[in-house]
Amino acid sequence: MRISTSKSELQTALQKLARAVPNRSTLPILSFALFQVDDKNTIIRSTDLEITIVTKLPTTIKETGSAAIPLQPLLEITNEIQDDRITLSVNQQHKIELTTDNGVYDLMGKAPTEFPALPQTDGKKNLGISSDAMKAIIEKTSFAVSRDEMKPALTGVFLKVAEDSLIAVATDGHRLVQYKTKDFKSADFTGDVIIPRKFLGLFNTFAIDEVQIMISDNHLVATFGDDKVYTRVIDERFPDYESVIPVDNDKILNIDRNDLLGAVKRVSIFSNKATHQIALHLDEKKTQITTEDPEKASRGKEDLLGAKYSGESLTIGYNAAYLRDILMHISDDNVIAKFNTAISATLFYPETPSDNVDLTMLLMPIRLND
Repeated sequence: MRISTSKSELQTALQKLARAVPNRSTLPILSFALFQVDDKNTIIRSTDLEITIVTKLPTTIKETGSAAIPLQPLLEITNEIQDDRITLSVNQQHKIELTTDNGVYDLMGKAPTEFPALPQTDGKKNLGISSDAMKAIIEKTSFAVSRDEMKPALTGVFLKVAEDSLIAVATDGHRLVQYKTKDFKSADFTGDVIIPRKFLGLFNTFAIDEVQIMISDNHLVATFGDDKVYTRVIDERFPDYESVIPVDNDKILNIDRNDLLGAVKRVSIFSNKATHQIALHLDEKKTQITTEDPEKASRGKEDLLGAKYSGESLTIGYNAAYLRDILMHISDDNVIAKFNTAISATLFYPETPSDNVDLTMLLMPIRLND
């Protein structure tokens, strides 16, 4: 194999591929990138066996072939090279030679046959979602995805796809987000799928104006121009989230989002650093946030002067970090919060719903210390 390419093109491709290289692995081949060169194209890919990234590298092809090349050393030397053109040559013994106008650098590769095969995606169907719609789903839901590997079903965003509706749900057991789109039309795929957290984090890195997302039994494939990202879907049963969303919360708080968010941030500075516990005291005459940490003899209290509350008086506790996340992911100026009891879930909504989206955020309270 022998190709010539520009530093910038190779650097860009390797930076993309590096996102699928595991930091640690018992399989050394996973730290390599597979180069496949035919008469017309140079295709490179990397994988950690969960995510596979494939990209096309613009090259001048001098000799076809394939090679597994260690990705990190190749990226590091490419970053430091000053010359614009780079030539990569690989012989039958998998010895790699990188040549520029001023230098020659040698690496040892591996047999391309050692590299994992591309995931099988037979029978894949088009989801038919736009890049902007997918970005919006990720923005509003991914913060609530669980990081607990002991609960694999919760480590991704659940999509429930019908011909004319799409519901995205994420939960970590403390927070839950339900995002319903009103103007969605599926292309081919209908059904349920759980998309892993790592893919969600990669999406905005690759996302361009156009994206095609295909779903097979075990994998999702996203095509961004000359780039493809394959991910395993999570083969688990998602919890019955609908049964968790209360329908009888009749105590209602209407408040400026920034006022509440700012108060939560300020008061929580004085909360216990392990529990982040704060209390929301609700009354038709006064709404207040408080916290106290007996271990450090610190406390905080703030009145929410612009709050409008209707219902019986209620004191309810939250993890301030979780409440902050909820408020930061509601875009409207005002927030509606609906309560029932001090131990039941609270619902949060934007005061002015979007024409195309129904957004519901749920937060479980915590028991307050006596």
